[in-house]
Amino acid sequence: MPTLLITTDYLTPGDEVDDYLTGLGFTTRHDPMRAQRTADELITALDGVEGALVANEPMTAEVLGRAPALRAVVRTGVGYDSIDVDAASRLGISVSNLPGINANAVAEYTIGLLLAQARDLVGMATGVAAGGWPRRDGFELRGKTLGIIGRGPVARRVRPLAEALGLHVPQGLPLEELLRVADFVSLHTALTDRTRHLIDAAALARMKPTAHLINTARGGIVDEHALAEAVRSGRIAGAALDVTETEPLPASSVLRDVTGITVFSHMAGQTAEARRDAGMKGAHELVAALAGHPTHAVTGPR
Repeated sequence: MPTLLITTDYLTPGDEVDDYLTGLGFTTRHDPMRAQRTADELITALDGVEGALVANEPMTAEVLGRAPALRAVVRTGVGYDSIDVDAASRLGISVSNLPGINANAVAEYTIGLLLAQARDLVGMATGVAAGGWPRRDGFELRGKTLGIIGRGPVARRVRPLAEALGLHVPQGLPLEELLRVADFVSLHTALTDRTRHLIDAAALARMKPTAHLINTARGGIVDEHALAEAVRSGRIAGAALDVTETEPLPASSVLRDVTGITVFSHMAGQTAEARRDAGMKGAHELVAALAGHPTHAVTGPR
């Protein structure tokens, strides 16, 4: 039976996913991605592997081309911008994602970030931890406008949660108008050539000086240099970012030490419920893909 590589860090030997796969006769190899690794390290991990359950591994054309046994890759999440889908298609490697798998988790987290920005929860807690007792005014979400960029499962989950808190969530506005009227702009779109640096200096200049940017999608959607400058200069009030262009966040990042910008560690979709669903559904998808019947393939005809 085929050997399977598992790099998603919350999947471990002997867990439910591992038991399912080994019960079918597969050999599993766990090599969790906990930090950046080189292409050669990933190629070594893929040696002799026919299927892979992966995190945000950089599955480049070089890596895929040097993994001759590989037939199927499944992302245990929604975004697959770290995988060269065109190269995979050319090489006959099936690539799947799990659309909507963590939509509820990310939607709830997004609302948490809205509240955190509105009441400066991180700043307040940091002040207390440093020995102070900060008492700055925040503002209520009720009556404010939330501009959602994106139309996928997360965006559809965020809308009713936001409306339940009294936020106005306009629909159908052109991007320029949405940026102009929103008190919060929340990103829920895929990273593509069209959306890379969608939120650039020009977009930020259209936002209210009191507005906040929320990003739980992909870091590359935002021009980080432009954002740092916009917040530092008071062009917008602040930003809460769960994702960045380079992860983990480099020590030299322009996002560091900018008052008003809070960076989290790409954990919006990381709940026990979402992880269990992603692990099991990813395993089922990988088995189906190896049998030639993937449900959520993003690769083209082979």
